[in-house]
Amino acid sequence: MLLALLMCYVGFTALCLSTDRHHGELLHSKPSPHRRRMLRAAGWLLLIASIWPAVTVAGWSQGLVEWCAVLMLSALLLVLLLPYRPRLALILAGVGLLASPVAAFATL
Repeated sequence: MLLALLMCYVGFTALCLSTDRHHGELLHSKPSPHRRRMLRAAGWLLLIASIWPAVTVAGWSQGLVEWCAVLMLSALLLVLLLPYRPRLALILAGVGLLASPVAAFATL
C-alpha cells in the first residue's frame, strides 16, 4: 500500500502544480501551457496507475477499498500541508517520487 500512497500523493501534487495559483506559490513562476498539460497528464496517469499496486496486494474487492482510503489520505495530507507548509508538500512529493521504485521492489 505504500507504493499506492506515494503514487497518489505525487499525482495529486502534480495536479496541484498544474494550476496557476499553486504553481506560482511553490515554484514562483507561471506554468507554460505545455508544462500545465504535462503536469495534468502525469497527475492523472499516476492516480490511475496507483490502482495497480493496491489491487495486486489485496485483490480486487479489498484492494479497491484500500485504494480509496489511500486516495483520501494522500489528498488530505496535501490539502493540510499546502496552506501551512507549502515547501514541505513539494519536498514530500519529490521524496515520494524517489522512493516509489524502492517501494515497488519491496512489494515483489
